[in-house]
Amino acid sequence: MAAQLILPGGASRNVAVFLSEAAPGYTGGERLSDLLNASGPQFIPALDAETNVMTFVHCENLALARVDAEHEPNIIDQFTIPTEHEVEVTMVDGQKLRGLITYVLPDAHSRLTDYLNNAPAFFPVLEGERVALVNKRHVAYVETLRR
Repeated sequence: MAAQLILPGGASRNVAVFLSEAAPGYTGGERLSDLLNASGPQFIPALDAETNVMTFVHCENLALARVDAEHEPNIIDQFTIPTEHEVEVTMVDGQKLRGLITYVLPDAHSRLTDYLNNAPAFFPVLEGERVALVNKRHVAYVETLRR
């Protein structure tokens, strides 16, 4: 699957990431978010699209990764109305991205701050036709935007 990996400072690489055809916990294949948020290996193999060289990416050092939205479906129960926030995320290095954060949490803990504090290491931000998987370790702050 094609992905854009972005480092702190903005340097990026287009790569092909190798995912499993099955994923635990839901129907369908493994997603990049599954791989990035896994408690297992810290390095993931990726084939550099420009040089055709195999690269081993240290996940913790990625600022974010972008993929087409079709490869990161938002797995939310169809009978539950999700909470949505249009946000601007500012990274520690000054990079900014705008998009939509969507989640489902119990009413008593459904604030954006609850989600951000409990979200996995890489949380999704929908940017139109793409999804940015943002590494919380590289986020300076998240601002809500008016809708």
